[in-house]
Amino acid sequence: MAMARQIDLIDQDSYQLAGPPHDQLSWLRAHAPVFWHARSGGEGWPGFWAVTRHADVAHVSRHAELFSSAERLCVFNEHSDRVIEMQRLMMLNMDPPQHTRQRAFVNRGFTPRMIGLLEPRIRALCDELIDQVAGRGAADFVTEIAAPLPLQVICELVGAPLEDREWIFEISNRLVGSDDPEYRAQAEQGRHAAGLIFDYAHSLADRRRDQPADDILTKLLQPDEAGEVLTAAEFQLFFLLLTVAGNETTRNVAAGGMLAFFEHPDQWKRLTAAPELVGTAAEEIVRWVSPVNMFRRTAMQDTVIGDQPVAAGDKVVVFYSSANRDEAVFDSPFSFDIGREPNPHVGFGGGGPHFCLGRHLAALELRVLFAALAERMPGLELAGPVSRLRSNFINGIKHMPVRF
Repeated sequence: MAMARQIDLIDQDSYQLAGPPHDQLSWLRAHAPVFWHARSGGEGWPGFWAVTRHADVAHVSRHAELFSSAERLCVFNEHSDRVIEMQRLMMLNMDPPQHTRQRAFVNRGFTPRMIGLLEPRIRALCDELIDQVAGRGAADFVTEIAAPLPLQVICELVGAPLEDREWIFEISNRLVGSDDPEYRAQAEQGRHAAGLIFDYAHSLADRRRDQPADDILTKLLQPDEAGEVLTAAEFQLFFLLLTVAGNETTRNVAAGGMLAFFEHPDQWKRLTAAPELVGTAAEEIVRWVSPVNMFRRTAMQDTVIGDQPVAAGDKVVVFYSSANRDEAVFDSPFSFDIGREPNPHVGFGGGGPHFCLGRHLAALELRVLFAALAERMPGLELAGPVSRLRSNFINGIKHMPVRF
């Protein structure tokens, strides 16, 4: 266990430099798949169990009765009881049965039919974004292609006017990128940003009650079979989740996917020659990038993960980027293979109640975007250094210069 002393899975500077620490994660899967990680951040923060194997990540994800999202929230950082109380109104920080009730509401808006309705619009948006940069021969792939697409799709989803998208982009950066110097927001600014989104959600909801439409927002505001409706606070927190999760993750997986193609030009040639591979390519991009690096759970009773006893109250952190490179599950996990099948990645979560609500939408956006890029910009290439987000939570890219 000599190397164990060198394990540090939370050093944000190393993530900014090179992304997830795959050398450490590989060592842990082989030698200590459920590893007690003593040093863990702020003053008085507890150590935690780092869960790195695919099977164990799936086990923790699927047993919400043993591993709670609500007890101390699902994010890595520690929060005061007052903040925890408020954040528990967000679906991400709920356990069944509260989570089941709210998820049932929201699922109505994310049916394959509702998502399918968006496909022609997503195609048009991808073409518009490419048209805007095509004449210049150079662009920042993140800010001009990967970021605007999911933002505009979310504006479509919730009926938000397109002229508001820059504002939503800026606000979501402020909320998610708080550890990055470029986006840094003090806690007070973060709270202010959340308050602005709540006010915005409130005004959108008022508009939709007066003018119902065939969109997700209208579906969310309708009573369920039992006549219950989402409270104003539940609706506002869901809107916050949608604007952040639906924007940040798709943006980062699209940028990370393009970077993967730059690093594996044979796979880009393969896609441009066989565009029908775009479906399996989208899934492989999600596995490869793992846009969300980790989530936190709290053990609710004495239990076991793999062979490792875990005590009630212990902090448990699952590492999706590690599970998605698990040699026991994936052949040649460090090969980027756009034809990979089967591909049981956990890039949308490890199953269970918190499996990503927007996975079909995200996969659709990736398929449409990469099909359009392969067809219209086959000569796309990297034109300078890539700038990564300073975060151990989101595997993000902030800037990526390209030429074509």
